[in-house]
Amino acid sequence: MRVVVIGGGKVGNKIIEQLSKESHDVTVIEKNPEVIQKINNYLDIACINGNAINYDIQKEAGVDAADIVIGCTSSDEINMFSCLLAKKLGAKHTIARVRNPEYYNQLNYIKDDLGLSMVINPEYVAANEISRILRFPSALKVETFAKGKVELLEFKVGVDSVLVGMKMKEISHKFNLKVLICAVQRANDVIIPNGDLVLEAGDKLSIAASHLELENFLGRIGGLKRNVKTVMLIGGGKIAYYLCESLKKLNIKIKIIERDIKACNNIADLLPYVDVIHGDGTDQQLLEEEGIDDVDAFVCLTGIDEENIILSMYANSKNISKVITKVGHSTFLNMTETLNLDTVISPKDITGSIILRYVKAMEASYGSKLNSFYRMVDGKVDVLEFSVGETSKIVGERLADLKLRKHLLLACIVREGSIIIPSGNDIVNAKDNIIIVTKHQDISDVDDIVE
Repeated sequence: MRVVVIGGGKVGNKIIEQLSKESHDVTVIEKNPEVIQKINNYLDIACINGNAINYDIQKEAGVDAADIVIGCTSSDEINMFSCLLAKKLGAKHTIARVRNPEYYNQLNYIKDDLGLSMVINPEYVAANEISRILRFPSALKVETFAKGKVELLEFKVGVDSVLVGMKMKEISHKFNLKVLICAVQRANDVIIPNGDLVLEAGDKLSIAASHLELENFLGRIGGLKRNVKTVMLIGGGKIAYYLCESLKKLNIKIKIIERDIKACNNIADLLPYVDVIHGDGTDQQLLEEEGIDDVDAFVCLTGIDEENIILSMYANSKNISKVITKVGHSTFLNMTETLNLDTVISPKDITGSIILRYVKAMEASYGSKLNSFYRMVDGKVDVLEFSVGETSKIVGERLADLKLRKHLLLACIVREGSIIIPSGNDIVNAKDNIIIVTKHQDISDVDDIVE
């Protein structure tokens, strides 16, 4: 597909990288020549130096023949206007990154007038992911599928866990629960497991099941953490605002520490139900005075990765039940694994996954529909949810008879609202929703799962 990306910053760069790996024809429009040089140093894609609100620049980039135009500069206004211009020039679909809450909250009313296929707010989607994790603090990450009926969570096996030394095929028999371990991350390796894999301490498991079954499973293995009732946020920016709004109905006591007085006053006006403290979140004495020892969760949301990482390490030393760290730069994101941090959130990675899901959904044939897409385990594993069409080659076939591709697992079947953890004797029917976990990143249609 022909894709034009407007803006080569952190979010744009992640999108460009992911789309290039998917072998799409990508062109970038970027004003800063230094940013273009950095992109050209590691990616072989066309780059146009100029302002995307300029008609001639968009024509040069081939916007008129583009399947998708993605506006992801640091300016909401430029993103919206450039997408409007692109649509007028003939682009089939447009996606705009919009961060300002005042714009974002109004866009449902004018999205069609602007010709926007989708509006995405990295801070909003990051806040939603943090909110899901705080609702299920036992997980490192949580993603939902089948309209919330199925959850996929990442969970780390502790040194004292009963799972250590167990074979995969022994787990379902011992605990008699409808859960499926879909992927195992061991050091830098990712395994789509079979029944003979023996679990080790430090393994990160990706587990699929209903919320209730997951709670029961974690309770049985001693991995269930208490519910979050108090949370301390360091940083009072846009993510903090959206997160507080998401948590408002859960009766969670929230405290925000923000060093900028203007930001403090702004968020205090917007969130009168939140305790806002003006101070430096890196001040150990202030953290102790404000009760860091008594909170259930600690979330680092400053704009400085180094601060977030160091503060999270300090919070871990306090044995806080749930610690969440926002990281923006890929360099630091790669380092966090060695630092033994609890949960790490990357807004640009989440945004990239959502946009890639949209692109993949456009690629899918009429025989199947891609409902959800999630890239996990440091981008090494894809999770896809398809609605199975009547013409699909897998309809009516026993799973044991299907020649599924290697490094691929059919993790779950959702049929008329019921969740099936499949065995070899199960059959996929038309209109089923199926969830696929795979190391292959070229799957855009349900029939791509068979050899």
